[in-house]
Amino acid sequence: MRLRPSPPPARLPVTLALVALVAAGAAWAAPRPPALDARLVTLENGLRVVLLEDHSTPIVHAQLWYHVGSKDERPGRTGFAHLFEHLMFKGSKNVRPEQHASFITSVGGESNAYTTEDVTVFWATVPAQHLPLVLWLEADRMASLTIDEAAFRRERDVVKEERRMRVENQPYGRLSELIAGHAFTVHPYRHATIGSMTDLEAASVDDVREFYRTYYVPGNATLALVGDFDTEEAIQLVRRHLGAVPASSRPIPRKLPMEPPQAEERRVTVRESWPLPVVVVAQHIVADGHPDSYPLHLAGKILSDGQSSRIHQRLVYETGYALSAFGTANLAEDPNLFYAVAVVQPGKDVDETERALLGELARLADEAVSDAELERAKRQVARDYIVGRASNQEKATHLAHAVVIHGDVASADGEFDLLMKTTAADVRRVARTYFTPASRLVLRVLPPS
Repeated sequence: MRLRPSPPPARLPVTLALVALVAAGAAWAAPRPPALDARLVTLENGLRVVLLEDHSTPIVHAQLWYHVGSKDERPGRTGFAHLFEHLMFKGSKNVRPEQHASFITSVGGESNAYTTEDVTVFWATVPAQHLPLVLWLEADRMASLTIDEAAFRRERDVVKEERRMRVENQPYGRLSELIAGHAFTVHPYRHATIGSMTDLEAASVDDVREFYRTYYVPGNATLALVGDFDTEEAIQLVRRHLGAVPASSRPIPRKLPMEPPQAEERRVTVRESWPLPVVVVAQHIVADGHPDSYPLHLAGKILSDGQSSRIHQRLVYETGYALSAFGTANLAEDPNLFYAVAVVQPGKDVDETERALLGELARLADEAVSDAELERAKRQVARDYIVGRASNQEKATHLAHAVVIHGDVASADGEFDLLMKTTAADVRRVARTYFTPASRLVLRVLPPS
């Protein structure tokens, strides 16, 4: 039997009925995401393994996280982490080039990889009985990757073409590069994960081999397994395959230049051949997992999550200054940015658009958010957590992120409570602390003329 909500009484206007429904809903407690009752073990070679049994479907998802991203690249060699992601599919001692993915698809699975500022992740989803195949494939390329000159040059050209397609030939494709490049002065977050053409061209196969020997080692890796397996049996399989990879004797470089506090507002105007002008306000904030990161996350929801958010309402609906307006709290392993973006409507004034954008950040610091706004932001968080755990892949991502970025698998569940306990005073406090003129970048991207 399908239940339908009762219609509002006919004597009430529909708008008032909707307000009544929302008000009644505000008293509900936020639904909790399902707990991730995972187990964490560390092998003798340093590999960390986090396992979660889920017998709802006869599949297993595996994610192997290497704790290396674009922020770990040395100056003049940007794009290495992403380039190396490609090279990991070019063959190893017992696997021919491109055969890794073919093995996975041949058993009805799928696989892929991605690179961020902080990590490089390789994943596969397979029928549960083929978990040993996935572990053997990952162990083979961790221990004996083939890196030859011809494959290196081919993949470097592929990455360069990818940069042309995704960044250089797309309207607004360079926006994130421009924001980071002007907001950071020394921290490697200032360069894009895909790297620059100049650095990619300057790279050599010896550079790549050194990168592999340094970072692609068991002690710098975390394996997340979620799916239809017995935990003890899965641990033994992991020991048999990945546990046989020798530990590395060299330390993992972790000393990065930290961004100094910004002393005064930074204003930059650049010219790009984009269809419409863009105004960006970027503020320096704390790292993922810092106590202030949780109210900052909710501040991002209030300001920029969806069409009901403050920035969208003010700049798109009320004033019509912007064709599109959005933002995000970019919480990463090291302190990063909150930024808000407005694509200026044709015929509208760039100065007015900037003032409106700055005004919304200032209003969050000057005025306490309402109970209804805070409740809506928390409901959005609950939605993200619940929807974001609908699959084995998403559960594995939560667990691996907790282990690699936070160093604590319990944070995969514990963060939800921290977010739900955040108050309106917390949101206002972090807005006052971080949304200051001295810590911000105001970037204008204007047409060539």
